[in-house]
Amino acid sequence: MKFARRTFLRLASGSVALPAISRIAVADTYPSRPVHIIVGFPAGGTPDLFARLIGEFLSEHLSQSFVIENRPGAATNVATEFVVRSAPDGYTLLLIASPNEINVTLYPELKFDFTRDIVPVASIGGTPFVIVVNPSFPAQNLGDLIAYAKANPGKIDVASTGTGNLTYMAAELFKMMAGVDMIQVPARGEAAAQSDLLAGRVQVMFDPIPSSIGYIRSGKLRALAVTTATRSALLPDLPLVGDFVPGYEASGTIGIGAPKDTPESVIDTLNKAVNAGLTDPKLRARFVALDAAPMANSAAGFGKIIADEVAKWGRVIKFAGITPQ
Repeated sequence: MKFARRTFLRLASGSVALPAISRIAVADTYPSRPVHIIVGFPAGGTPDLFARLIGEFLSEHLSQSFVIENRPGAATNVATEFVVRSAPDGYTLLLIASPNEINVTLYPELKFDFTRDIVPVASIGGTPFVIVVNPSFPAQNLGDLIAYAKANPGKIDVASTGTGNLTYMAAELFKMMAGVDMIQVPARGEAAAQSDLLAGRVQVMFDPIPSSIGYIRSGKLRALAVTTATRSALLPDLPLVGDFVPGYEASGTIGIGAPKDTPESVIDTLNKAVNAGLTDPKLRARFVALDAAPMANSAAGFGKIIADEVAKWGRVIKFAGITPQ
């Protein structure tokens, strides 16, 4: 009996040590096979471009392939649920974007809880938006737009890429804070929304700067103001929305997340690697060329940004009574 008890205790103590040994092994070997970054948007858009830029750097920096896998659908919920259901081993990651934060409130009946089931890994940066109008629209600046909207409630149509998308929510935040009534006209994607604006079927759009800069420079669209808290490097002479509507700020969140229970050693490895990319002069210059603001941060710091954005968009959704379409 004494031998059996000693054997049991030895085995038990060994089993307690195994998780620590496994964590050390993970830290020493990760990544040992290709890593997939799941993107809830079609290829070619701004979030996809961010994913490919950081994925290319991580592949070189960590000597392992980082594969970008596009799984668009249901306002990024398809991609998010896929990652939530994946093994928490660091080999399936989520490109986190603003719709993830918006969907927490917009879709209360999801089969997953984004804030519980996805853990923050690393921030990549913020994407600036710009308010653009069709040149035939009478507003020459944002003050004109606000005055026209107040004098003509419900007579301005605003293009967006779909209910709950940031193009939609940035306009709703503006309506709430500026006290104006404009009609949302969701389209099936960014190209369709821009097409409606260029054709004059709608008058206004809150659009990512990288997507609209060509139309602005060619004179096909008129830019009124940028939505971020600081001026745009690509449009340095353009005022801020906050200059006319104090406290207004809207920008896209881009970062990396992983399924809950992913080992902290893996998260730490990825966080350090992403931050190295964001301070790398060549990669940083490529982000800046897109008018993006690279944002190196700790995993906890990125988690704070996510929590703040969830609360912010939750207030807008409740104020406007927005529901999924």
